[in-house]
Amino acid sequence: MVSERKVGKTVIRLVKGDITQYDGDAIVNAANNHLWMGAGVAGAIKRRGGESIEKEAVERGPIKVGEAIVTEAGDLDVDYIIHAAVMGQDLKTSEAIIREATQNSLYKCDELGIERVAFPAFGTGIGGFPVDKCAKAMLEEVVLYLEEEKDTNLREIAFYLFGEETYMAFARALEKVHVVQGMEGE
Repeated sequence: MVSERKVGKTVIRLVKGDITQYDGDAIVNAANNHLWMGAGVAGAIKRRGGESIEKEAVERGPIKVGEAIVTEAGDLDVDYIIHAAVMGQDLKTSEAIIREATQNSLYKCDELGIERVAFPAFGTGIGGFPVDKCAKAMLEEVVLYLEEEKDTNLREIAFYLFGEETYMAFARALEKVHVVQGMEGE
């Protein structure tokens, strides 16, 4: 199975592990639109990074589902947390929301000059979205973004995935995602 793939100057990398251990420029939080951090990825980020992350995020909310905001990273080994609202207060998500949240997170990366970012699998925990559909949607959006944004600063987009099933779903999707001729391994 493929665990990384190059699109233009950017490597898309799959990692089985804890996103709060990432040491790049930013990590993305799978947030709700009110930006409170309870369970799942958000809870792990708050536990390891500190309460200040949630306090700063909540002060900027609520935001529209699909949008993203940026906060400081507290005690984490990154500079920023990008909070992507992948669900509302009903704790439900959809493929369209996951795609929009992925794109908006990538735009935030380029606004901040971020070179290395890590994403979780959006909406697959509390949101209950199927892992295989999430993997396909997120990876397609990342590749589309990299093909369209020729001036991107991004050099690494890592997906930190919890559990073997999630990792394998992303590996299968990464193998299948279509890359425009000439963009792969540029």
